[in-house]
Amino acid sequence: MKRRVRVICAALLAVAGLARLAQAEVAPVPVRLGAAQGMFYKPEGPDPHVAFLIIHRTADYLRHIGCAELPRRGFAALCMNTRYVNNELLVDWDRIALDVKEGVAFLRGQPGIRSIVLLGHSGGGPTLSFYQAVAEAGTAFCQDPRKLVPCRDDLAGLPPADALILADAHPGVPVILLRSLNGASVNEAPRQFDPGLDPYSRANGYEPNGSSHYTPEFQRRYYAAQSARMNRLTDDILARRQRIAEGRGPYPDNDIVVIPHGGNPGAGPGGASQLHSLDVAAPLRRTLRPQQFLRNDGTVVRQIVNSVSPPELETHATTNSFDRGTKLLSIRSYLSAQAVRSTNSLDGIDHCSSNNSTVCAVGVITRPLLVMGMGGYLFIRDSEEEFEAATTADKDLVFIEGATHGFTPCIPCDPNPEAFRNSVRNMFDYIARWTEQRFPR
Repeated sequence: MKRRVRVICAALLAVAGLARLAQAEVAPVPVRLGAAQGMFYKPEGPDPHVAFLIIHRTADYLRHIGCAELPRRGFAALCMNTRYVNNELLVDWDRIALDVKEGVAFLRGQPGIRSIVLLGHSGGGPTLSFYQAVAEAGTAFCQDPRKLVPCRDDLAGLPPADALILADAHPGVPVILLRSLNGASVNEAPRQFDPGLDPYSRANGYEPNGSSHYTPEFQRRYYAAQSARMNRLTDDILARRQRIAEGRGPYPDNDIVVIPHGGNPGAGPGGASQLHSLDVAAPLRRTLRPQQFLRNDGTVVRQIVNSVSPPELETHATTNSFDRGTKLLSIRSYLSAQAVRSTNSLDGIDHCSSNNSTVCAVGVITRPLLVMGMGGYLFIRDSEEEFEAATTADKDLVFIEGATHGFTPCIPCDPNPEAFRNSVRNMFDYIARWTEQRFPR
């Protein structure tokens, strides 16, 4: 009899849970946020006490998966687009913080909201960690003399959020570009390569039909070559900016920057010559130490985490193309959002030379931090490094088994299509527990 009662109670709880999820399927409310725009998602029932803010640098996030999943768990969510949505060319990095400020102010004004959590997914990681770092540490952080482009004074007084979640966040957009540059390019003219550095040469370890195998010696030379290329490019663009400032440029304000063989992720998969996208044994694909690993069955173990993402075989074809292999930027967008100083692209990066840097920003953030890496993508070591760089006393790191960069199950990662079926549910259930522990009703 007791067992029967327990079974009935469990069934009723499950039904109640499903009913709660169903009730959360409400239509979002469009909101105008200064130069930005947003969609506000609020679950039915009592006013939620926690709201999430989700935004990217340029991607359209108005219907981000987080704004479906978080209201199902009783939270409000504001999904935003910046003033530069779908327009990488015109990005002026520190202006985006003013867009985030509008979103934070909007959420602070909603009935019942006591706590705001920033959720930085992908390029939203450096976007929101930068905002929170400036809000907590002031403009001294973003006007550090090391910065290639210091921020403006009007970022003073940004209202901080109460917590930050980094979900498969970039270590910084400049780091992504740095590691996407074809290190074999001898100059910025298309198809001018050093054969000894060509990552698509079988002699250097390339395998067109499976995982490549680059020797540690080749990797060392290639990572150094990528840094050398970006440093040359940056010096040239700084000189062009100076000529404009002196009235000697072709335009009085800005100019075009074209980067062949630089990768263009916004045009779809491929185009980026990252060794860890080609070689499944490359060091960026695994953690240095055992970390929390959230398995598909919902249990958490501690282990070395390796990405199960297959090699990206299309990059050889796309890196030489214009549409998918060439970056189109401006002097302003390159220097403010895409450039970083380094000696090698693996672990010799001066993260704080850029304001677009998750790794640098977490070093001054004091509020609670949750870092989540996706086991079916390529930011494994990056997520660990963000966690290591964080100085807050309340920080957590977990990897989601078999999740893609978009949190969904990585079907090509395992012969069993059901192997990672719970990735989305596991991830957002973890976020809900973590949030409720810090901000109870």
